[in-house]
Amino acid sequence: MSDWDLDLRDAEEQMDEAFAAAGDVVLGVLDGTTDPDEWVRSIDYGNTLVLSVDGDLNELAAGFAREVKDMGGELMHFRGFLVVTPPGVTIDTDRLSE
Repeated sequence: MSDWDLDLRDAEEQMDEAFAAAGDVVLGVLDGTTDPDEWVRSIDYGNTLVLSVDGDLNELAAGFAREVKDMGGELMHFRGFLVVTPPGVTIDTDRLSE
């Protein structure tokens, strides 16, 4: 019949791994009440943070920004929010210049 050698069990397992690695989008408030290590752990788990900034951004992000960047993550302040992505997830700003 067919010469295809397709193992759907392996394909399904690989799809599950790929989707599991995507992480979640975590909404929160950056106001100094959350331990910076908690934000770092969330990024380490593959989550993207969208944090409403309530206060001085530089002061509030100082406890985790360098560590996130050293991990390979990205940070961007956009319209009152701090967007923080894990390694391998880039923040595309191309549409902002239109």
